[in-house]
Amino acid sequence: MEITGKIISVLPEQSGVSKAGNSWKKREYVLETIEQYPRKVHFTLFGDKADQYPLNVGEVKKVSFDLESREFNGRWYTDVRAWKVEDPAATAPVPAPIASSAPVPDSPAASEPAGPVDIPPASADDLPF
Repeated sequence: MEITGKIISVLPEQSGVSKAGNSWKKREYVLETIEQYPRKVHFTLFGDKADQYPLNVGEVKKVSFDLESREFNGRWYTDVRAWKVEDPAATAPVPAPIASSAPVPDSPAASEPAGPVDIPPASADDLPF
């Protein structure tokens, strides 16, 4: 999934050591969409992604993410885990130039001077049915 918006909040980095003895860290951000009715989305960059994508307040970014839910003590919690962050202008498709490989035939009508055109008057009987 993807969402584009402006970074409005950068939360403090969190880090620690897992039960298995592995170190971990995460950075959390809040993005606000640029729409008529803006939405705020809290997302997380975990592990190496936290260092790979340093974000600052005010930047407009396109965030690719996965949703993940888990249950704990009868309650459900949902995480928005980002896996790629990029500038929206860098991802916009570049329009290809329109090229025609067929030659344009010379039209004899194009070489004639344009003159007045006789249009017959419309009558009430000119119905198509």
